[in-house]
Parts: sequence; C-alpha cells; structure tokens
Amino acid sequence: MSTVVQPCARCGARWAVQSAPMHWCPRCRGVLLSPAPIDAPAERRNYRWVARRPDHRVRRPSAGRPVARETPRYTQIPRWGLIDQPAPAAAGAVSSPFARLTARVSTLLIATAAVFGVAAFAEVLRYVLLLRNRTRLIHPMLLFCSDALVIGAGLLAVVLALLAALGVLGWLIRTRHATFAEAGRDDPRSVRMLVLGSLIPVVNLMWPGVFLTEMVAQRDDPRALRAVRIWWAAWVFGGLVAAAALLWRTADSLQVKADGVLFTAGTDLVAAAVAVLTLAMIRTVEQQDLRGRSRSARRWVIAVDPAVPVIEPVHPAGHAPSEQAREDQETQDDHNGALDREHEEVMAK
Repeated sequence: MSTVVQPCARCGARWAVQSAPMHWCPRCRGVLLSPAPIDAPAERRNYRWVARRPDHRVRRPSAGRPVARETPRYTQIPRWGLIDQPAPAAAGAVSSPFARLTARVSTLLIATAAVFGVAAFAEVLRYVLLLRNRTRLIHPMLLFCSDALVIGAGLLAVVLALLAALGVLGWLIRTRHATFAEAGRDDPRSVRMLVLGSLIPVVNLMWPGVFLTEMVAQRDDPRALRAVRIWWAAWVFGGLVAAAALLWRTADSLQVKADGVLFTAGTDLVAAAVAVLTLAMIRTVEQQDLRGRSRSARRWVIAVDPAVPVIEPVHPAGHAPSEQAREDQETQDDHNGALDREHEEVMAK
C-alpha cells in the first residue's frame, strides 16, 4: 500500500495515492488535499490547517482612523483545535525595574504569606502567655523566646512584604507595557507614575487597582477583571486593618493592649491572605491556575449521535471505504430502482 495519502477536507478520511492524485473524496465528494506522507509532521507537509474568521480579508485603514486589531496569535499549541506548532513568540522582552524581584515574585509572595502566618502564631502564643501570667509567673527564658519569635517574625514579614511589593510592581510595569504594545498603543502611564502610585502610603490603596483595571480592560477577559476587583477589595481592607492595628498600639490600658495582641494576629492573617490573593490575581491575569499551570480552554457541546472518529484509516483509492458503505449504496440503488419501476407503471396506465 502506498505511504502517500490525501486527506479529505470534509470527512477526514485519508486515501492512498496509487497512480495519480485525485480531486474529490470517493466517500463524501469533499475536496482532497495535496498528497503527503502518511506520518509526515506538520513542518514537512505541503499544506496546513488555518482557522480564519469570516471577515479575514485584510482592510487597509483610512487616514485618521484607528488601526483594527489583528487576529489573535497563540504562544503555545491551542488545546481546542489542531496541533500545528505556531510561530515562536518574538524575543526581546522589555526590561523593567526590579527585574530580579519580578522573576521571583511568586516565591516572594508565598514566603510572605508563610511568614505572616508564623507571625500570627507568635502573637497567639504571646496572648496565651498573657492569660497564664494572670495567675502564675512565666519563666524568663520562655518569655524571651516568645519576644524573639514575635519581633523576628514581624520584621522578616515586613521585609518580605516590601520585596514582594517591588516584585509585583515590576510585574505590573512589564505586563502593562506588553498588553498595550499588543494593542498597538503605548502605555498612557509613565513608569514614574506607576512607581509613585503604588508605593506612596494611602495613595497606594487606590492607584494599583486603577492600573490593573486599565490593563485587563485591554484584554477583554472577564475572569481577570473579576480577579482584579476581588484583589482590590482585599488590598483596601488589608490596608485599613493594618492602620487600625498601628493605632491600637497607642492605647494605654493594659486590657486594650492585651486585646491588641489578638488584633495583631488577625492583621497578620489578613496580610497572609492578601499575599495569596495577589499571587492568584497575577496568575489569573497570565491565564494560569493557582499552581502556575496554563489553563486549558473547555468547550461544552451537545452530543446527539455516537462519537465517530474524524481521522479514519487509509483506504485504497477508488474503492468504497467499508462493507457497510457498499451495503448502504446497494440499498439506496434498490430503492431508486423500485421508484423508477413504479413511475413507469403509472405512466403506462
């Protein structure tokens, strides 16, 4: 049997080329594609599958009118269609400040959440010691260990939070530049404005959400927009809770200070949750799941018939594809013959 086949563009059957190539599929009368080896990879075939939208014809924009967006291109193999390898993405990413921190932003956020969790545990442990100290004395070494854990975890959490914030800021600058460049525009916000709006206290409760919303609005991704809004609400809530915790430390009452230990523990837990939500937001914008794996698109369709394989085995050219097809053809011929005889009898009468 020949190793060169012609796939049918309609039914997907592959027909072996015996002498000369055929033009029409013997099974469904669809167009046959060019001959190619049966196991030829995509880069060795003399044809490839191309998906086009209905208005794929190129239209030159008139003067003064904005340029229409190009057809989306994929940086990896689409999981909903064929498996032709797309063109590699253009190299040369824009360098952004805090590049080293941006490359480790996921690790920094995870470490920040973990250390804030340890800090919350240290505060709870200190509150337990305060309760026990009402009736019994606390060993000095145990008190020293508690203080060291509270101060050390708190300082380390603050340092990691600052480093993670710089990494997220670098990611924001890089992603905004790439998003607006894909849309054929320049980023309307300067790097200085992005840095000042994200790092100045009180001001940074509003502007980071604005910057992110502007960015995801260019992509028309409702999932990313929802993730940004959830993160923005959590970010503002975390900032308000942190401000309340700082004000609580100015109290003079012993009972209020003791309650402030628990409030500080709750503040640490809120900070850990904000770090996790920041990581989730970043990966949602990058079209990944929480583990950093690329999300595969799913399409739900209604199944009304049994599943039929699209690509069938190779059939000899000029022959019927199967015994069942021959039987169906004979049944159809007998039916047509009976109709013709009945018509002749009616005309004879």
